[in-house]
Amino acid sequence: MRILMIVTSHDQMGDTGHKTGIWLEELAAPYYRFRDAGAEITLASPKGGQPPLDPNSQVPDALTDATARFEKDDAAQKAFANTVTLDGLNADDYDAIFYPGGHGPLWDLATDTKSIALIEAFVAQDKPVAAVCHGPAALVNAKTTDGKPLVAGKKVTGFTNDEEKAVGLEKVVPLSIEDEFNKQGGLYERGEMWASYVVVDGKLVTGQNPGSSDATADAVMKLLGK
Repeated sequence: MRILMIVTSHDQMGDTGHKTGIWLEELAAPYYRFRDAGAEITLASPKGGQPPLDPNSQVPDALTDATARFEKDDAAQKAFANTVTLDGLNADDYDAIFYPGGHGPLWDLATDTKSIALIEAFVAQDKPVAAVCHGPAALVNAKTTDGKPLVAGKKVTGFTNDEEKAVGLEKVVPLSIEDEFNKQGGLYERGEMWASYVVVDGKLVTGQNPGSSDATADAVMKLLGK
């Protein structure tokens, strides 16, 4: 089992002067779900190298057993410091693709042509495409093989407008995942704020928020028969 995990390279929260990046739990929890199941994981990002972590995901209230394990894991830290670029990556070489969140994807992965092409290749090969929290921003410009929006007519979720308002960033972010999915004909669903909520439609797997990280990865493994 080979899993491609693509993370953001973007570290600026709009023009606020604050930093953003990857939400650590959304990387660490799926990483170990996959690795403990025997997966070989490739970490990739648009710019390669060391991607940014959202500093707010490293405060005590945001830490979990998985984040603590990740930060003490020399092999994981080495892979994280040396993410590969998206150049030359091929869906043929992987069983599934997974996008952790953090606000960064709203700025880079939403429009990254190489990332979009990879998603479309996984879709064309009928392989799982998964994303959690703000990771689904990577899906907003992806198309199916017949040129329709990937999410059109599909059950999906992602960080809600209410959750965005709760963190005070609804006027800072460049797009709303909930609004974009609805505009594209996605059948957007949501659970309670901050509670784990995962939607599976065919091979498309989306999770609502950081608390959905484990369950999103578990849904991918179920699709892979693990």
